[in-house]
Amino acid sequence: MTLRGRKILLAVCGSIAAYKSALIVRILKKQGAEVRVIMTPSALTFITPLTLSTLSENPVAHAFTEGDQGVWNNHVELALWADVMLIAPASENTIGKMASGICDNLVLSVYFSAKCPVYVCPAMDLDMYKHVTTQQNLVRLQQHGVRLIDAESGELASGLIGQGRLAEPENIVEIIEADFGTKAPLLHKKILITAGPTYEALDPVRFIGNHSSGKMGLALVKEAWKMGAEVTLVCGPVNEELLRMLPASVQLHKIVSGQQMFDVVQAEIEKQDVAIFAAAVADYTPEQVSDIKIKKAEDSFTIRLKKNPDIAKTCGEKKKDHQLFVGFALETNDEETHALKKLQSKNLDAIVLNSLNDTGAGFAGDTNKITIYAKDKEPFHSQLLSKEYIAKDILNYLLLL
Repeated sequence: MTLRGRKILLAVCGSIAAYKSALIVRILKKQGAEVRVIMTPSALTFITPLTLSTLSENPVAHAFTEGDQGVWNNHVELALWADVMLIAPASENTIGKMASGICDNLVLSVYFSAKCPVYVCPAMDLDMYKHVTTQQNLVRLQQHGVRLIDAESGELASGLIGQGRLAEPENIVEIIEADFGTKAPLLHKKILITAGPTYEALDPVRFIGNHSSGKMGLALVKEAWKMGAEVTLVCGPVNEELLRMLPASVQLHKIVSGQQMFDVVQAEIEKQDVAIFAAAVADYTPEQVSDIKIKKAEDSFTIRLKKNPDIAKTCGEKKKDHQLFVGFALETNDEETHALKKLQSKNLDAIVLNSLNDTGAGFAGDTNKITIYAKDKEPFHSQLLSKEYIAKDILNYLLLL
């Protein structure tokens, strides 16, 4: 089932068809999706939050704050949580506001913050649906990237017969599921991704590390998962808030040191079809780690370091014919030369080059600019884009190898 583990945010608007939203929730849950529901204020007239909360097994939000306690329903967090936003039923009022940029309730605030695919399922009477303004608004939404699951024909609440009925819940879910299927080129592929920095301990309180935030690796995780892959993430110390935004089905191994990352990767690598080594692993680690905090005494202090194991190279030496391995190279000079040398020496199929000479690329930020080199293939040069879009570029490039 392609919806298993997917996060579906269902938005319910004020329409007599709102009773069907309960059936949509039930079908999505049976397909293994995780469902959360939000409602417009007028939707409360037609179906209760208690019904939808019980079926979805999650709280239902219909306002920006809850009660007198000032608890905020964070519309941005809801939008980022979702893999799909489904507006069903979508009323004439909500469709018009979406098309016109009017944002006066929680559902609209989430819509205007959403980065995921958005589906809109109109439900209204025949004449309202056929009105030129309604049709123009639906065209405008599609031009903005919203996916229309068109109204069906049949008997309407007014007694008229014609187009305007909310699409049947089974049909709505089937369309979304089909979309995931056709947009899941990595379905059933096992992908291991390393991400984040490593911390090499000097003593119980100090370490050698780097500025990696893990954002590029985590963007790859999310995109690979959206494309249907079974993802294993081996992640160094990163912001826990970033990890909480990952799909629940991602197999997560949290590590601290380069040796720990090496050990986990070696245990997992034979099961993988693809490995993407995006972590910023420390090249060296202290020879000796003090059991107690090192005190400041002398004017100078010498630390003897030893090489950490080279994870990508070790895996490359054992790579099977069916496996595809990708490395990352962050360089400050002679970038192409160093990247191509790593591509060859580590027996990789491709390597992704970051240059710190490119403003906006590299560690910690939300954007990146890359060049991908592969054996016997023209290099790919990206523009400066968000790391989410860069992740798509990398995975789409790998599909061509």
